[in-house]
Amino acid sequence: MSESTENKKSETSEIKEEEPITTSHQLELADGTLAYSATVGKMPLKDEKEKIVAHIFYTAYILDTEDRAARPLIFVFNGGPGSASIWLHMGALGPKRVDMGAEGFMPPPPYKLIDNAHSWLDLGDLVFIDPVGTGYSRAVDPGDNKKYWGLEADLEAVGEFIRLYLSRNQRWTSPLFLAGESYGTTRAAGLAGHLIDRGIAFSGIILISTIMNFQTTRFTKANDLPYTLFLPSFCAAAYYHGALSGELQARDMRELLHEVAEWAEGEYTVALAKGDRLSDDERQSVAERLARYTGLSTRFILGADLRVNIMSFCKELLRDDKRAVGRLDARFVGIMASAEGTTFDFDPASYAILAPYTAVYNQYVREELGYETDLNYEVMSGKVIENWKYQGGRFPDTSEGLRAAFAKNPFMRVLVAQGYYDLATPFQAAYYSLAHMGLDRALRDNVSIAEYEAGHMMYLHEPSLAKLKADAAAFIRA
Repeated sequence: MSESTENKKSETSEIKEEEPITTSHQLELADGTLAYSATVGKMPLKDEKEKIVAHIFYTAYILDTEDRAARPLIFVFNGGPGSASIWLHMGALGPKRVDMGAEGFMPPPPYKLIDNAHSWLDLGDLVFIDPVGTGYSRAVDPGDNKKYWGLEADLEAVGEFIRLYLSRNQRWTSPLFLAGESYGTTRAAGLAGHLIDRGIAFSGIILISTIMNFQTTRFTKANDLPYTLFLPSFCAAAYYHGALSGELQARDMRELLHEVAEWAEGEYTVALAKGDRLSDDERQSVAERLARYTGLSTRFILGADLRVNIMSFCKELLRDDKRAVGRLDARFVGIMASAEGTTFDFDPASYAILAPYTAVYNQYVREELGYETDLNYEVMSGKVIENWKYQGGRFPDTSEGLRAAFAKNPFMRVLVAQGYYDLATPFQAAYYSLAHMGLDRALRDNVSIAEYEAGHMMYLHEPSLAKLKADAAAFIRA
């Protein structure tokens, strides 16, 4: 075969762009009806030769209005890394959501799709992004998927998606917002710094269940920080399950958690820093205080050398009942195969939502949005998680990107939303990261904090879903 024939074959087999699919819908809210269009499609990512090398799947909800450019535009993604945007899409912000009941616990099948009375569509247009390897997003060459599975590569790819979306939809002058959950907050903080250098400034960043500095959550040798920062969340979980003493159970929970946080950052931190130099009397005193605040036994805590990690806590709190509490949300309880061991068989909070969201989304995207494909929608990709490259040393930290974005765009504001019962990204760890990012004193009022009586996905709890919407409305409309 001649070289020209090979070139022609290459040209004809080159991947072409998919036309997005747009449908019209209405959403009934308490204060009126919203008419909107929903667009699903794949944004192509191209190399320097303009050849398509990957696609990012997205869903956009745009209010039917003449002055679209004036409306806020909110880019939304979840975390993992390895998670599609399905959770915020079908649980909190989108016009439809999965019916999980008032508390958010797993409902019996078959699962239902309902109108979302707390959708953010009245606050701004919504674009849900599935990074490469999640949802229907893939590299053209399957062998290239791993190229996108890393902190820096992810920022480049998602940042390029945002640039392309603004250009193709003429939204460069809209008020721009990012909303990320979990690792999505890592991404959002990094993108704020990454995109300001490319001329894209955000009016606001919404961080839901925040993690920017990974030193705050990684239980590794010689890193005592997580033990102190998780303690208030352990206390909240024990409080919820009635595992504390009667005196503590009778107190206001937030007041109690404030006391725990102060002790953790003071006396407990000093005790851990002493290591083997801690006297027997000091060790006993600290263990008894930890037992009081966590509902665990003094014996267990002494055996753990005063350091209780997340998995041990989830299994130990309700061990006598052969139950474990959820990591994503400590309100959830799962039946364990055995009371033995130091970790749970599965996260009851994670599995309570996996089947309902997966089933409802797969039906919704085909039946109502008109997107047909045999490709598997990767809700949570184990391959992405296993192969992710965390640049930045042992403890990646994107808070510097957020600080830099503040310095270069002092009009930007940030809303931090945290759940009391979140044992994946505990609230005190988020506050620690904010306090250690070096934000100038003049800009500190640009950051606001909202707390919820739920877990990592606080919107599973319907009262918290309503509060999240109210807090977002006040933030975006300010």
